[in-house]
Amino acid sequence: MQKNWLERTELLIKENGIEKLQNANLLIVGLGGVGSFAAEFLARAGVGKMTIVDGDIVDITNINRQLPALHSTIGKSKVEIVAERLLDINPKLELLKINEFLNPEKMEEVIDSQKFNYILDCIDSVTPKVTLLLMARRRKIKVVSCMGAGGKIDPAKVMVRDISKTYNCFLAKQVRKRLKKENIDKGIRCVFSNEIQSEESLAMTDGANYKRSFYGTISYIPAIFGLYAAAEVINYIIEKDE
Repeated sequence: MQKNWLERTELLIKENGIEKLQNANLLIVGLGGVGSFAAEFLARAGVGKMTIVDGDIVDITNINRQLPALHSTIGKSKVEIVAERLLDINPKLELLKINEFLNPEKMEEVIDSQKFNYILDCIDSVTPKVTLLLMARRRKIKVVSCMGAGGKIDPAKVMVRDISKTYNCFLAKQVRKRLKKENIDKGIRCVFSNEIQSEESLAMTDGANYKRSFYGTISYIPAIFGLYAAAEVINYIIEKDE
């Protein structure tokens, strides 16, 4: 007799918890070092329906921290690689792949296309990030937003707090500033690290895809951000009353 692959999970969260996760519908935007791990942890927990979004391809510089990034996958679509992996974990997963960077119009179309229980914001550029948060907020969809994992090295400093309680994170500071202009100063759950970023690890870019600079990163910190984001979503779903 074939064993149930969720047997260990069911021991912990019971049949009711498994059922809640199987009925959940999640949107994950961004499949880099944070989002790729978040998607994997959610699939392994037995989430039944997911939409994954990223327009990027694997670059050699992604190998130090991103789940889909291997020497054999350089130049390939992150969405396609992650999707194949998620379906290998759970062949029954209802999975929608969107292989593009979302402009505001497309973002609105995606969010309104189905009923999501939770949105995971794993975008690392300010403008699309704030746009997604505003859209989720206006539609009263639960969202967890992942802030800057770059320039950080201490896993003990990573935590989940309301956006009003974030500090020592430049990305969170910019996001707070932009949200304040829209009269939002709290009510968004964030994964962030309160470790002070090392200015020496900052590099500038050509500004493509809204990104003007980036910090150096270590292998495990983005994965921890993804783990915390997935845990936030999973615990909310299994504890939510029917």
